[in-house]
Amino acid sequence: MREGVVTKSTGSWYRVLTPEGQEVECRLRGKLKISGSKATNPVAVGDKVSFSIPADDDTGVIHEILDRKNYIIRKATKLSRQTHVIAANIDQAVIIATLAYPRTSTGFIDRFLVTCEAYSIPAALVFNKLDLLRSEKDIERLAGLMAMYEDIGYPCHAVSATERSNIEAFDLLLRDKVSLLAGHSGVGKSALVNAIEPGLNLKVQAISKAHKKGKHTTTFAEMFKLSNGAHIIDTPGIKEFGLVDFEAWELCHYFPEMRRHFNQCHYDNCTHFNEPGCRIKEEVEKGTIFEDRYANYLGILLGEDTRRKQY
Repeated sequence: MREGVVTKSTGSWYRVLTPEGQEVECRLRGKLKISGSKATNPVAVGDKVSFSIPADDDTGVIHEILDRKNYIIRKATKLSRQTHVIAANIDQAVIIATLAYPRTSTGFIDRFLVTCEAYSIPAALVFNKLDLLRSEKDIERLAGLMAMYEDIGYPCHAVSATERSNIEAFDLLLRDKVSLLAGHSGVGKSALVNAIEPGLNLKVQAISKAHKKGKHTTTFAEMFKLSNGAHIIDTPGIKEFGLVDFEAWELCHYFPEMRRHFNQCHYDNCTHFNEPGCRIKEEVEKGTIFEDRYANYLGILLGEDTRRKQY
């Protein structure tokens, strides 16, 4: 039996990298499942696995998934009761966002950050396409968003892959870490990686002018090693980010600015929606908790879109 790390998953085949640098195409042994898991994909990129290579074959068979340090999941597409493991054993999640072409909503960002908090995964924000923000209003909006998230505790960087603006900050953010890169299609994940590692030559594609949305260029999740010691997991663009397995009373624990006021409401099981004596609503009124974040919290809590302030 040998061990390795899954560096690519197509859903039926897995590329496994051994400590010696050998890449082996593998399939699963029978119906391999993690006990108690609802995931549609039992093995994810980043998983450490044990596998064997039969004497009469040049492909491997994965027998076991070794203990995970962590993992991050989202609701499986069209299967609301099931989950999809995006990646495992990561040091940080980096959300690539854009304010235009395509626009990344704070609702999407906050849903992703909530999941990172729930699974104790550090997160950072990288706002790409700085070169497209030409009006003073757009620049002020970006500054407001970055100030908001940095105040909460999330590192933020504004960059341009095409003009290589502040690209060194992106390089340093990834250096010597295993990072999951996530975001909508078209935000420039591949372009950013190519900017710091030109030899990798990840496929990029232009934005649709008609819909101002990106097209999928990454088909399957895949891990790449960079020359700066980083390992990045590039994922297919995520249109929506559905949350799973959250109780109403615990959701606020995954908003750091709300967590600071834990047990300070009149009711212990306060959901911070319409209960009297709510400390969280008081902090929103005082401006110490951002209205936009609170609106997104309610959107997640109630399972519906709420009117939110735009920056």
